[in-house]
Amino acid sequence: MISIANALHLMLSFGMFIVTFIGVVVAIINLNNKK
Repeated sequence: MISIANALHLMLSFGMFIVTFIGVVVAIINLNNKK
């Protein structure tokens, strides 16, 4: 069983990954719309 601290750290890392991924997708969409 993992500790609460490890669970929070894992969630934070996963959350940052999702935010970065969404940012990249939005940037790509914006570049495609400018063309």
